[in-house]
Amino acid sequence: MAEIQKNYEDQYEEKYQEHWLKVQTALANEKLDEFREEFLAIHPYDQAMFFIEQSSEDRLRIYSYLSPEEIAEIMINIELEETKQYFIEMDPRFAAMVFSDMPADDSVDILNELNKEEVASFLTIMDKEAANEIKQLLHYEEKTAGSIMTTEFVAVFKAQTAEQAMQHLKKEAKDAETIYYLYVLNDDKRLVGVLSLRDLIIADENTSIEEIMSEKIVAVSVGKDQEEVAQMFRDYDFLALPVVDFQDHLLGIITVDDILDVMEEEASEDYSKLAGVSDTDRPNDTAFSSAKKRLPWLVILLFLGLFTASLIGQFEATLEQVAILAIFIPLIGGMAGNSGTQALAIAIRGLATGEYEKLGKMKLVVREATTGLITGTVCGFVIMLVINFWKGDIYLGLLVGVSIMASLVVATLAGSLVPIIMDRLKIDPAVASGPFITTINDIISILIYFGLATTFMAYLS
Repeated sequence: MAEIQKNYEDQYEEKYQEHWLKVQTALANEKLDEFREEFLAIHPYDQAMFFIEQSSEDRLRIYSYLSPEEIAEIMINIELEETKQYFIEMDPRFAAMVFSDMPADDSVDILNELNKEEVASFLTIMDKEAANEIKQLLHYEEKTAGSIMTTEFVAVFKAQTAEQAMQHLKKEAKDAETIYYLYVLNDDKRLVGVLSLRDLIIADENTSIEEIMSEKIVAVSVGKDQEEVAQMFRDYDFLALPVVDFQDHLLGIITVDDILDVMEEEASEDYSKLAGVSDTDRPNDTAFSSAKKRLPWLVILLFLGLFTASLIGQFEATLEQVAILAIFIPLIGGMAGNSGTQALAIAIRGLATGEYEKLGKMKLVVREATTGLITGTVCGFVIMLVINFWKGDIYLGLLVGVSIMASLVVATLAGSLVPIIMDRLKIDPAVASGPFITTINDIISILIYFGLATTFMAYLS
């Protein structure tokens, strides 16, 4: 069975490559009709992948071979950060038409990547209706529900009949982002219900919308953070979510494809912060650009490292008397850092998924502290036995073992508490990055280790 599957995949890949070659050949030979036939036969995502592999000269030829609407389909399948260069290299009038043919929310995302002069230029020469729609969305604060919503939805009034609603749907469906949900408004244009396409299709033609609509509406305010909106999509399994103002007027909808982009963006952002980077490094970034993103955290960590070094200097007398203590500094610091990073990852994930809200933050903090105590006790006992066997010094083994146990408990507590405190202060918990929490735990573990060593100096050889 596996062999049959592999043969099928190989045949598909071979056929795909053959088709791709035909498109490339038609473009190289400037055969317009042949190129359009072959190119438009492949999936829009594959069209986008073909497009970004071309030289600037070949892309200019593609612009002349395809309509603005066809180019718009390509642009919405390309990574947001890459689209800027393509719109700048297009003829401005052609680019404006492409923006007009794209969903408004996608146009806004790309325009937000451009400078104000470029945005103003495109909006001036754009179709007036599309420009007005985009201007409305540009006013919303970035990373809010308003900034990612689209105004291309289908709304009906509750007094309409199913037949009237169906006629309206047929008229608006072409330009709508999704038609699986119809949003029901009252005479004041406030959102009062939602109607699925299935319910509309099976309803009697003369039935009023008010009779078949659902009043169990879940909507988000226009200023809600996009990460919280993504959480709602995950909890409710929505395909679309209405966005309203403070008076429940329907302003737009957010669709699941936009939320997938938000989830990817938020995950990349959190990963960057956990790695101690201000923004995600990309393969096409220059060395200078990558260094610029990494330097801020590295400089902060450099000064924290200097503080750690000066802290060790405070225990110089202890080290002079028992020099062997120095060889266990990396061990204790590393164990504390690893334990703290593990707790940090669990805490940030719990906050992001809402698990901490469901189970209770203090309950999970107690669980992490208990976990730290168990792991610390086991690791401490093991290292005590190893040092006793290796160095023949039970007191040294006991010192290192107790230090590791205490450091792991404190580090685990810090890793789980710091993100919760930051969340309470309305600061992104991911700012408590891995390198940051590791350095803090280094300081704590050194204080514990040398504090105990100084206290029980008389028992050490």
